[in-house]
Amino acid sequence: MNAFYLFLAVLIPCAGGILVPLIPWKKRTHMMIYLETLVVINSILVFTILVRRPQEAFTLVNFTGNLTIAFQLDGLGCVFAGLVAFLWPFATLYAFEYMTKEKHEKTFFLFYTVTYGVTLGISLADNFLTLYCFYELLTLVTLPLVMHTLTREAILASRKYLYYSIGGAAFAFIGMIFLITYGESTEFVLGGVMSAATLADGKNIFLLIYVFSFFGFGVKAAICPLNSWLPQAGVAPTPVTALLHAVAVVKSGAFAIMRLTFYCFGADFLRGTWAQYLLMGVVMFTIVYGCSMAVRETHLKRRLAYSTISNLSYILFGVVIMTPLGLVGALSHMLFHAFMKICSFFCAGAIMHQSERHYIHQLDGFAKKMPKVFAVFTISALALMGVPGLCGFISKWNLASAAMDSKNPMAYAGIGAFLISALLTAIYMLGIVIRAYVPDKEFDYDTIADVKDPNWMMLVPLFVFVVGIVGFGLCSAPVTRFLTDIATGSF
Repeated sequence: MNAFYLFLAVLIPCAGGILVPLIPWKKRTHMMIYLETLVVINSILVFTILVRRPQEAFTLVNFTGNLTIAFQLDGLGCVFAGLVAFLWPFATLYAFEYMTKEKHEKTFFLFYTVTYGVTLGISLADNFLTLYCFYELLTLVTLPLVMHTLTREAILASRKYLYYSIGGAAFAFIGMIFLITYGESTEFVLGGVMSAATLADGKNIFLLIYVFSFFGFGVKAAICPLNSWLPQAGVAPTPVTALLHAVAVVKSGAFAIMRLTFYCFGADFLRGTWAQYLLMGVVMFTIVYGCSMAVRETHLKRRLAYSTISNLSYILFGVVIMTPLGLVGALSHMLFHAFMKICSFFCAGAIMHQSERHYIHQLDGFAKKMPKVFAVFTISALALMGVPGLCGFISKWNLASAAMDSKNPMAYAGIGAFLISALLTAIYMLGIVIRAYVPDKEFDYDTIADVKDPNWMMLVPLFVFVVGIVGFGLCSAPVTRFLTDIATGSF
């Protein structure tokens, strides 16, 4: 297959999204058909690319020497691109119904669709410069989505998101300069692109650069103490927050850190150093911190946001183990968490869309009025807890196995962080479920008489995602084998 199709998969949603406000739509339905068709066709193209897998890179721009904007498909890119391509059509379908109560639809769908293309640009990047450019572009195209409502709260949240992202990008830029200058190749290579002699000459300097770059990309991955922007970004419409938390932004940060660790500096160089122990400590703290904050949070979307902070560090924990098994655990949690989190956020969005309730104490008795939504929410909650039979258990098992196999005493402590997190997750997720199913005896259902399940455009994505949660939980072996091949360089 011609490598040009890699660029085409990035171009189609970007160009198609830009056309949305320019076309004089006679009916809203016409815009909906156009957008869904555009996204579905592009997702089909992406999956065709994944199956036929072009072996060559496509160079879009050659600035000078080895500085190029180029696209290539490898195993790691397959996972992220496939995840994005599968989730986006359903997320778009959900957004059609949700946005009926929001203003500036055309502007919203412009940036929403362009974000699809930009995220694919990150997943298909051939080198660090390409990844960095699309990573920066992601900030610019998601910023209008965060501030979409134009309320004071939304504007403040968007400013914080922008400042944090710019600061993080500055640190990541330092890493890019060092890698381009001292790397033997500008392309991503499993095992790293730095020569042993170069690393030996300035070991501590390169370790420091790695730490700077880790925290730079860690801004979007919501690592402590650079995570305060994420709960505030929940003021955006739910289709935005779902993608922020499940696919586009936070996963791009985690994906970039995987590239940085395994494909740039190299795990063999980093393993056993002070940088590994420092970052492992930060990641474990973030796991517990996110869960602790979620327990005390009373706003539904912000509680789920703190849950994301904790779960993103599960992925990073797998990365900082710096072994092939660690990468398998990180990739499996990146994949499975996307289904769990987009499912829970879409449930939250359906609740808010149907009832205008935003706080957990307002959800008493809702399960009787919204049985389909809360059935799905309950399954996603159990999956986030790590209940066996659901996908959350598989990824956490993979991470715990990687920690034990690493023979790293600090990694053993990470298992303790997992157990604390599981307990706290049960508290803050089941607390919502119990209120919805078992209200107080004095509760009057007449107060929520107007509440009901949403229409099919919201329900279909929920059912698809929950099937994924259960399906991956029961039949995870093929996925784990595939991820193992990627982590070991066999794919």
